Amino acid sequence: MAIATAQAQPKPTPIAPPSDDTIIGKAYDPQITRRLLKYVAPYRRNIFAAMALAVMGTLAGTAGPYLVKVAIDTGIVGRDERALAQTLALFLLSAAILWVAGYTRIRIMAVTGQSVIYDLRREMYDHLQALSLGFYSRYAVGRIISRVMNDVSVLREMIVWALVDIFRAAFDLVGIFVAMILLNAQLSLITFLVLPVMIAATEIFRRRARASYRHVRSAIGWVNAVLNENIVGVRVVQSFSREERNFRFFADNVNGNNLRVNNQAALIVAVFFPTIDFLSSVALGAVILVGGLAVFGSVNLGDLTAGTLTAFALYIDRFFGPIRALSQRYNTFQATMAGGERIFELLDTPVTVLDAPDARALPAIRGAVEFRDVSFHYEDDKIPVLEKINLRVTPGQTIALVGETGAGKSTLVKLVSRFYDPTEGAVLIDGNDVRTVTQKSLRSQMGVVLQDPFLFAGTVRDNIAYGDPDATNASIQAAARAVGADDFIRALEHGYDALVGEGGAILSGGQKQLVSFARALHANPRILLLDEATSSVDTQTERIIQAALEKLFQDRTVFVIAHRLSTITRADQIVVIDQGRIVEQGTHQQLLERRGRYFDLYTMAFAERNGV
Repeated sequence: MAIATAQAQPKPTPIAPPSDDTIIGKAYDPQITRRLLKYVAPYRRNIFAAMALAVMGTLAGTAGPYLVKVAIDTGIVGRDERALAQTLALFLLSAAILWVAGYTRIRIMAVTGQSVIYDLRREMYDHLQALSLGFYSRYAVGRIISRVMNDVSVLREMIVWALVDIFRAAFDLVGIFVAMILLNAQLSLITFLVLPVMIAATEIFRRRARASYRHVRSAIGWVNAVLNENIVGVRVVQSFSREERNFRFFADNVNGNNLRVNNQAALIVAVFFPTIDFLSSVALGAVILVGGLAVFGSVNLGDLTAGTLTAFALYIDRFFGPIRALSQRYNTFQATMAGGERIFELLDTPVTVLDAPDARALPAIRGAVEFRDVSFHYEDDKIPVLEKINLRVTPGQTIALVGETGAGKSTLVKLVSRFYDPTEGAVLIDGNDVRTVTQKSLRSQMGVVLQDPFLFAGTVRDNIAYGDPDATNASIQAAARAVGADDFIRALEHGYDALVGEGGAILSGGQKQLVSFARALHANPRILLLDEATSSVDTQTERIIQAALEKLFQDRTVFVIAHRLSTITRADQIVVIDQGRIVEQGTHQQLLERRGRYFDLYTMAFAERNGV
């Protein structure tokens, strides 16, 4: 029975769209742009090559309509078959150059984009592994994964398609503009009459698209949040027969909201791009009308031929293409700014537990631990979790930490392995302040078993040898036998090579705990930290563990956070913590005789265990 009293659980808060998905930041942030370009900089040669290919493609594409003009005026109207054949050959050559330039450019940028994403994800993964536990207590796993996967993928879209495509579209506009002016200035002016209307329509689209993008991102974030919660909690959902109610909520509220905002976004696109096409058609119609009258001689536009008019019509169609492309890239650019902001927010999160510049490797330890005037509070909460903790532990002692939930027991253990640093005071191991040694040398001499055992997808063998991938089969099996796990492992279909599934799904809670014990003990730690490690184990499995622990605790310093009486009463020292302070300390018998806080906790637990 638990020796700590349970606290009332807070009421669940209603589900709402994630707040960080509703914020899209600035339309353009030069600081984010500069930081993103640093990741692109190592591949600048690829970028320049792609831009050169874009220029080559623009020149080839711009030459096409002019070659059509020559083919009509010189080859067809002039009845020059040789000129017609040569012009058509040049036209096909320009088309081939356009194809080769486009293929090579896209191929180069696809490889470049993947390389940039690889570099960025590698840096984010490395940073995530260095971040302290305080970070993970504030950020949900889904939110972190969204940064690494979704937001980084948005950057790939920008690099692969938009970065050079924007340059290409702008260069296309300039090239076609110059070609139209040189071909016929008067017809060019007629074409450009629709530009003010097009600019106004584009500005309206930009503003509406920005607001629409915010709503779409918020909606899909809400869908992801609800799906994640219901999948993770599916057993609770089914236990309380909430399937139909949850389905209605998801269909009507969550997915329905997603449908509505996406339909609104589609409406904006459906209005804008046909508008651009319509304005293009208006310009083309005006040019054909005026140009046709000029060809008939009714209007004086200089030496305007049928070939010139045909080429001009082709240029008009190509002129509005880049405008459509630039408008389509606005959403990509907006998403890049938002994704970049969230990525750099993660990368800028400081690592609060760092090796000192002059940190040295901790030599082999005996296991003496001292807390010297240790106080601790979390960075974002100034309420003290631990206050003025003074405790000496000699090598080989087993220390049981007892107290109510939230008293500070787990935090005390985390300070030993330096998952946190004390805000005041010092934690010493064999006289060495843990802040003066490297974290790797410190933790490599410790074993940790948590209340909720976590196993990695892979085999049982892989999980036991997690701290030493080169371990021998003999050492792995010896560790399993020591904690009583060997029998059940051999009973599995593939024994030590059995796949445990994600999180150890194929194993029971007790079996997962035994494997986690074997994993910790396989490292042969001098200090063993057990954080309520037997709370999820049944009575029969606990007997197996207790028999093994008595042997394994010898010559090791052990900190035990335990609710079960059998674990506590055998400890060399029992430390009672209340509201972050040590209120009692001694052996089981000594503390019972004092009839203090430990006596009250023990009596309550004993009464509950016996149904009193």
